[in-house]
Amino acid sequence: MTPEWVIHFGQHALYIGMLIAAPLLLTALLVGLLVGVIQAATQIHEMTLSFIPKLLAMAAVGLVAGPWMLHTLVQFTHDIIVGLPEAVK
Repeated sequence: MTPEWVIHFGQHALYIGMLIAAPLLLTALLVGLLVGVIQAATQIHEMTLSFIPKLLAMAAVGLVAGPWMLHTLVQFTHDIIVGLPEAVK
């Protein structure tokens, strides 16, 4: 196991982590911003008013992007397992 392989593995793992987290985090950001603007315009500051739309939007994105996220994680795991014997040399 060379230092180059470990660095490449770490970089690839961080990249995959960002790819997997991005749809849910961006959804929460956009819905939170939209709800914040609506709350500022109407001067209604109820905490549950921002939580419920985020929860529903993230559930919808999870249903839509979930298969892609799972496929990406399975492919990454497969690549690691297949490349492990060569890395151990």
